[in-house]
Amino acid sequence: MDTATLNTLFAKHRHQSGALLPILHDIQDAMGYVPEKVVPLVAQELNLSRAEVQGVIAYYHDFRQTPPGRHTVRVCRAGACQAVGGEALAAHAADRLKGSDLTLEPVYCLGLCATGPAIQIDATTLHAQVTPEKLDTLIQSLENDR
Repeated sequence: MDTATLNTLFAKHRHQSGALLPILHDIQDAMGYVPEKVVPLVAQELNLSRAEVQGVIAYYHDFRQTPPGRHTVRVCRAGACQAVGGEALAAHAADRLKGSDLTLEPVYCLGLCATGPAIQIDATTLHAQVTPEKLDTLIQSLENDR
């Protein structure tokens, strides 16, 4: 992210109380993640320490500190999905996606509680009653889509 874009973003939130989260969200929306190199710039703009900015980034699981993969696979970790095999599905997904250029993220409810375990691919596609075999098929299709 170039300095001019950052300055525009800072100006947008400059007079806003609690501007840190909106600024971090805008950076991530623009870049797909919050690069380490912008942390000192954000800290300086908001008169915060680098540790304070970094602590917020680390605390909120919505923020990424590395670029995301080509696709993001979110596995529901809420109780309803866990009760019907979500924990095993999450472990399978972690094993299956090791070394992949896809990003695996936990999510804490996709609204498919009656038909879990559930996953979401990118921000658009939901899948219910996902088995390890169904997950493998979905991942294979994403990997083939290069």
